[in-house]
Formats: sequence, structure tokens, C-alpha cells
Amino acid sequence: MEIATLAKELKANLKQFPNFPSEGILFEDFLPIFTKPDLFNKLVKAFKLHVGDKKVDYVVGLESRGFLFGPALALALNAGFVPVRKPGKLPGPTYSVEFQKEYGSDKFEIQQDVLPAGSKVLVVDDILATGGSAFAAGELVTKSGAEIVEYLFVMELDFLKGRDKLGKPVFTLLSGQEEKLK
Repeated sequence: MEIATLAKELKANLKQFPNFPSEGILFEDFLPIFTKPDLFNKLVKAFKLHVGDKKVDYVVGLESRGFLFGPALALALNAGFVPVRKPGKLPGPTYSVEFQKEYGSDKFEIQQDVLPAGSKVLVVDDILATGGSAFAAGELVTKSGAEIVEYLFVMELDFLKGRDKLGKPVFTLLSGQEEKLK
């Protein structure tokens, strides 16, 4: 199966929630994909097909939805999985970075000794919106001495232009929304 065919089937299984989490937002929920093993496998397969023969040593998943498919993708690619978490969730020394969100600032951390210098990394998350959290994760990968191969997302809110912040290749599996709910 090619990526476009897989993406079409996956997109058909999303659920939409108007005015969530706030008025004017159309929330597309990709969690139904995980309730059906065949769909979950197709999600991972589509990303694996996209990655192809690119060398990948680690998949870095963002808290929390990047944890849902990041480990499965890492296994499919025969790569390690490394989480990026909110402060205080990881033991040992960590690198930390602050980033801006739509409604304030936040921080992410990664353990200092998990990504060897020069290793090739995919950064994964469920959705690309403003790009703030993905950019922060990329900063953590760079602080670790590793190299970002690409950013992978299930969906993207195109109108927020988050990919413009990332400075590395970006792949979105499912076509994103172009504007907010009217």
C-alpha cells in the first residue's frame, strides 16, 4: 500500500469535535486509530514507508501524544525511542529548554546521556500547530549533539505555519486544516 492510500483510510477514521477545546476550533481526534490494531499498524507503516532507507538511530517523541506511536515507529525502524518530557519527570541530569505556546510558556527536558553525539533522530508528535513544542524538542536534540533527520507529524494546522520555525524537513501524514471553524 502506498502512503496516500494509507493516509486516506486513516483520515476517514478521525473524529471531529467542533468548538473544542474552545469556541471556533474544530478538533480532529486521531485517538480512534489506536482502538483498531489494523489502523495502528497502518499508521506506523505509512511513517515507515515515508522514512524509507534514511538512517535513523532514534525516534524522539514529545509528551504526550508522541508517546502513543513513537515507540511503535522506533521498533519498526529498528531504532531506539527517547521521550521529551515536561520538567521533573525524568531522572538524572537533563537538558532543558523553554518555549512559547499559544497561551504562555512551557518547558521540555531530555536526559543528557541518551542520545549519542552524531546520532540520527526523527522527532515525532501528533500535531504541528505553531511549531513551538517541536522546535523546543529539536533544540534538546541539538544540545545532546545528535542530528535531526526530519520532523514527523500525524496532522498539521497549516494556517499556523509551524513548519516555518523548524529549519529541517517536515512530513505530515494526514492533510491538515487550513483555517479555524467559522
